[in-house]
Amino acid sequence: MRSDVTKRGIERAPHRSLMHALGHGDEEIRKPFVGIVNSFNEIIPGHMHLKSVVEAVKQGVYSAGGTPFEFNTIGICDGIAMNHPGMRNSLPSRELIADSVETVVQGHAFDALVFVADCDKIVPGMLMAAVRLNIPSIFVSGGPMLAGRLPQGDSVDLISVFEAVGKVRTGTMEEEELSRIEQVACPGAGSCAGMFTANTMNCLAEALGIALPGNGTIPAVDSRRIALARQAGRKVMKLLGEDTRPLDIITADSMHNAFAVDTALGGSTNSVLHLMAIASEANIDFPLSKVNEINESTPHIAKLSPAGSYHIEDLGLAGGIPAVMKELSELLRLETETVTGRLLEENIAEVQVSNYDVIRPKDNPYSPMGGLTMLFGNLAPDGAVVKSAAVVPEMLMHQGPARLFDSEDEATKGIMDGAINPGDVVVIRYEGPKGGPGMPEMLTPTSLISGMGLGEKVALITDGRFSGGTRGAAIGHISPEAAERGPIAALQEGDIVKVDIRNRRLDVALDDNEIARRLASLPEFEPKVKSGYLSRYAEKVTSANTGAVFKR
Repeated sequence: MRSDVTKRGIERAPHRSLMHALGHGDEEIRKPFVGIVNSFNEIIPGHMHLKSVVEAVKQGVYSAGGTPFEFNTIGICDGIAMNHPGMRNSLPSRELIADSVETVVQGHAFDALVFVADCDKIVPGMLMAAVRLNIPSIFVSGGPMLAGRLPQGDSVDLISVFEAVGKVRTGTMEEEELSRIEQVACPGAGSCAGMFTANTMNCLAEALGIALPGNGTIPAVDSRRIALARQAGRKVMKLLGEDTRPLDIITADSMHNAFAVDTALGGSTNSVLHLMAIASEANIDFPLSKVNEINESTPHIAKLSPAGSYHIEDLGLAGGIPAVMKELSELLRLETETVTGRLLEENIAEVQVSNYDVIRPKDNPYSPMGGLTMLFGNLAPDGAVVKSAAVVPEMLMHQGPARLFDSEDEATKGIMDGAINPGDVVVIRYEGPKGGPGMPEMLTPTSLISGMGLGEKVALITDGRFSGGTRGAAIGHISPEAAERGPIAALQEGDIVKVDIRNRRLDVALDDNEIARRLASLPEFEPKVKSGYLSRYAEKVTSANTGAVFKR
């Protein structure tokens, strides 16, 4: 066993003494050591219940002959960190999480791992650690939050609150109504109820094969969540016995499956960033152009909040991710291994869609193409991403004058002050991985635009990123970013920006010589943060098109 280096032989008597101090007897010490990575904290609703999930995992590990050891990682709630300087820390926390897991696991030589998380950057950070360490592992999410309900029965979620703020600002909603929505939008534990980043990644963990069926859709408050966690504890012991490792499961083929499911669901644009980072850790070559190829051949068969009125609980009742994969089976690589011990083809063999309103049949999709589109052009030579599933048809092609803002705060103020007109293209730059630093999410500007009735009349482009709850013609991850003298830095007020999602283009009406001339005249980029982790992060981070991972 890998853990033998900490416990076997006479020279390890001091080590065993410390294990005895933990309350473990000789029998527990002889068993395989299973690290349980828990991101529990009391500031994130998606994580506040994870103690009970981890206890169930431990029961599964014990019953299958292992000795579990729980340890924790950090976590940031993107909703609470939104629209203030705290958001700069969100994406960078992903690298800290991966590094901290690696550090604890290597220091204690665990034989296997169970990862327990639920939200935003924590999930991909743990998945990055899993493929980096490559010891038998399984992933368990805490599950999605239920949607909130208004007295008249309408469903609401966190994005409903953000958009309601915009309505209050334009005078189309009273503050009392905003308060009523605020009180019920997030009714309890779990990751926010729509197909936002956390739930997208929890669903894609199933598609990758590293999580059990139901991982992405069983609600946090459902007793089946505890049963799934206990099953995961047992399964990791089976994976250990068979020496099945993350890199046996997360391959180019399973990455293909994840992107296919992602585009079929119209998942969060952040999923592209995170899947690329996981591919980088696994040394899988997966260029953005390949994502477009998958998107073009994959039908968009589910519209969940923010693109539609359904929530994750509805997707689960309709059959969940196994049913989505069954509907897409002709497009998937079915011979991939999974943590169930069976091939993907076997996992979905008996699955059926139980509600074709939630999961449409592949021959009657919302669109014959998937819901995530990569754009390229003279404004995004290395690519950009848009959640095309959440764009109204009339905004799939749009051109208008650039309205320039060099930070999210400037843009938010401009939008709230009424400076944006129908037809404009809002440009928020110097908010990329290096420029932000940390590539903050632009949920406040996009929510204000939607709430103010401009969502079908205005496009927004940025080298930053968006919340999974963003909807509208919001194009993010523009690469190279402004801080690296990408073409977005050359834009001037009034330049005509052309957004052509149908043809996967993002351009400005300037020739290459003029763009080069403007870029050459720019002053040296001045970092916004000059000390601490964010300063070091900005020095090490790569572009969004590579997943914003650290330079090697």
